[in-house]
Amino acid sequence: MMPRHRAAGPAGKALRIDGHQHFWSIQRDDYGWLTPELAPLYQDFGPGDLQPLLERAGVDRTVLVQAAATTAETRYLLAIAEQHSMVAGVVGWVDMDAPAAALKALDEFAAHATFVGIRPMLQDLEDPAWIDRPELGVVLDALIERDLCFDALVRSVHLPHLLNCLTRHPDLLTVIDHGAKPDIAAGEWQPWADRMATMARETSAYCKISGLITEAGSGQSYDDTRRYLDHLLELFGPDRLIWGSDWPVLNLAGDYGSWHDAAVASLAGLTEADQNNIFGRNAMEFYGLKL
Repeated sequence: MMPRHRAAGPAGKALRIDGHQHFWSIQRDDYGWLTPELAPLYQDFGPGDLQPLLERAGVDRTVLVQAAATTAETRYLLAIAEQHSMVAGVVGWVDMDAPAAALKALDEFAAHATFVGIRPMLQDLEDPAWIDRPELGVVLDALIERDLCFDALVRSVHLPHLLNCLTRHPDLLTVIDHGAKPDIAAGEWQPWADRMATMARETSAYCKISGLITEAGSGQSYDDTRRYLDHLLELFGPDRLIWGSDWPVLNLAGDYGSWHDAAVASLAGLTEADQNNIFGRNAMEFYGLKL
């Protein structure tokens, strides 16, 4: 199955896009997962913190992704995008369990030029098969009709259920976040490797090479992520991979500059065109960024 592309930015411009980053404000109090125990993350992170990191890495624009399961946070992110040109796209959240409210929210958010799709926080749900429920099809079909994207925040256990969902909705523009978060610290390879191979072969989903170092252990390094990155490159190819930082979650295990440099070094053997795809054009095309 061939990947489905959307309108992209100006041809020939090798723009660098961070395909996955976050902002948050502690006082908003809708980040249930963000507790003082996560000391490196338990503070405000905003555009002023990220801008110098982008400049040093040579990254032009970003895709800002939700981190709270509330529509209020999506409004907060869209307001940031209106004020800061570094943000080219916003991936928000709607309550898919309440289809009428979800469709109303999609219409509201789609009025913003930077709104590009949604991300339910599948990894945090008790039922790993949640996404395979047919009643969610109302919202998924609405995404397809509105040319909006679906970020799949999943682990290996969710992949068979995601596959069933995408088989029913083959036109859903889907990207798998963080390579499906293999447990690198524990040395997980199977069933993750085979399940990702099936996803790449049987769907048109893209995959983000972000968040891998966060899945590594405290004694591991970027070198320990290389096997997983190489596998994803082999499966999805340079036309369906999107580089992202996952900043500031990245700060749990690394930093912006070192992860960017490690990814660049790992992919240095590719052609310039293929590198440009992974570090920019694929995000532009998948999300239909208006640059």
